[in-house]
Amino acid sequence: MSTPPTPPLSTQADIPARLEALRQAMRRHGVDACIVPSSDPHLSEYLPPRWQGRQWLSGFTGSVGTFIATQDFAGVWTDGRYWTQAEDELAGTGIALMKISSGASTQYIDWLAETLRPGQVIAVDGAVLGLAIARQLRQALDARGIALRTDLDVLDDVWTDRPGLPDAPVSEHLPPYATTSRAAKLAALRVAMAQHGAERHLISTLDDIAYLFNLRGADVSYNPIFVAHALVGPERATLFVAEGKVPADVRAALQADGVDVAPYTDVANALAELAPGTTLLLDPRRVTHGTRQAVPTQLTVLEAINPTTFAKSRKTDDEAAHVRATMEQDGAALCEFFAWLEDALARRHEQPLTEVDIDRHITAARARRPGFVSPSFGTIAGFGANGAIMHYRATPAGCARIQGDGLLLIDSGGQYEGGTTDITRVVPVGAITVEHRRDFTLVLKGMMALSATRFPRGTRSPLLDAIARAPIWSAGIDFGHGTGHGVGYFLNVHEGPQSISPSTMPDPHTAMEPGMITSIEPGIYRPGKWGIRIENLVLNRLAGTTEFGQFLAFETLTLCPIDTRCIDRTLLRADEVAWLNDYHATVLQRLRPHVQGAALAWLEERTTPL
Repeated sequence: MSTPPTPPLSTQADIPARLEALRQAMRRHGVDACIVPSSDPHLSEYLPPRWQGRQWLSGFTGSVGTFIATQDFAGVWTDGRYWTQAEDELAGTGIALMKISSGASTQYIDWLAETLRPGQVIAVDGAVLGLAIARQLRQALDARGIALRTDLDVLDDVWTDRPGLPDAPVSEHLPPYATTSRAAKLAALRVAMAQHGAERHLISTLDDIAYLFNLRGADVSYNPIFVAHALVGPERATLFVAEGKVPADVRAALQADGVDVAPYTDVANALAELAPGTTLLLDPRRVTHGTRQAVPTQLTVLEAINPTTFAKSRKTDDEAAHVRATMEQDGAALCEFFAWLEDALARRHEQPLTEVDIDRHITAARARRPGFVSPSFGTIAGFGANGAIMHYRATPAGCARIQGDGLLLIDSGGQYEGGTTDITRVVPVGAITVEHRRDFTLVLKGMMALSATRFPRGTRSPLLDAIARAPIWSAGIDFGHGTGHGVGYFLNVHEGPQSISPSTMPDPHTAMEPGMITSIEPGIYRPGKWGIRIENLVLNRLAGTTEFGQFLAFETLTLCPIDTRCIDRTLLRADEVAWLNDYHATVLQRLRPHVQGAALAWLEERTTPL
């Protein structure tokens, strides 16, 4: 089920000709501006090749960005995580980098409303435009008398070798790792539907579908999901998926649980066949404008968050046990990797080491562990200044040699049948400075501060962000990404509804509940110099009840030493030293049975108490 990353769709030399072809198509259709979002019909983070149109047109490979072209302008709107990367990839293409405050920003809507004239026409493929964004866009454009076409995909005119639907087979996620049966999940969903007063429920988000039906796929790089829609009724459900993707034995198992399989393109027909007045539940944040347009007007639509989004975020006790076991295997793989790395760094003058070597060796170490399926995202291995590029990705043609002195940032993760991992560590290379140690220690203080926090159950997750930032803010420093994201159970490495981020609205659905797994990953980034991020995954656990209600605490799941060679000991309080020593004692105790030789020696040395 391995899902290697998609090869580059374009080079900088390709872009001018593609822009001209796009503009010619726009003129043929009477369109004055064209929007190409980073999206697919399921609002996925990582896109199947068919929907990587923004990358194909611009050459920008970041996972977040919106491309807009007029007859005399082209630009990509993206946030601070990608500015350095976008500047490099857009250079010489004639496409401008338009800097926005966060990935959730809709500043491009204001730009369109201000730039275009009344009577002009904007086109965007409604099949990939999020419903919530479509509503904001139409409101802003209607106020200016600008027309919006969502029935036209201009890319189809110019992308002549556009990929088709992915065809990787679907497989079952089976016990012991699938700890709740498909029938039980469907029954729980139907209870939630009844509470909403809904007779049918339409689901388009791929991780919700994979979770609900205990199925996994390989249609998207790094996330074990597959392209599908689902329509759930009171007695049976229908899975809409490309023909040939569901093997006969899986289809039979689905049928036995009341799940029919239909062609991917039949979802609109299935909605049209529902009886007038049927109440349909859908999530306006998790369907596209095109999907919503397919819902007949004679149906009664109820808008609410998908119940499965809550259900899959709250890992069961059995799932948490599998994740703990997975973390031991992942931690053992990291011990083997870091033992190799330290030896390679000691010999780098005889055999040069590059950032790509880091990616290859860390993936190989995980692949030797039981239950490993694939990386959970593209490894970020950034040495020196490259570590300051938050979503940096080394390539054979554009990677740095690890030579001289500095810090090496490594952010990596794995998909295992028993869980999903995501970890960032920073190691010293050669001699490091007082400034390096100060920044590292500030980031560590922020990570520990949040890790040790106890808070009321139901606290809205964005409100926790400031706890991790406070030690960093105290030095007059900040970082341009969220502190934490939800993590799936052998599913997407980024999931909701919780998000520890200042750019997330603290809505009721972001409440922290027992069983949620979230990252804690503060950082400091000095462009052109270095980047530091320290990341662990944590589990929400009940921590007692007082007269003020139930409280939660974090159980740290990630098992890997934090490099104490980078610490300025004078900046740590006694309780912080105690937290780190306790953590390292746990890491040693849990990982020691899984490693030997050089990996064990490395583990014992790196967990020596401060």
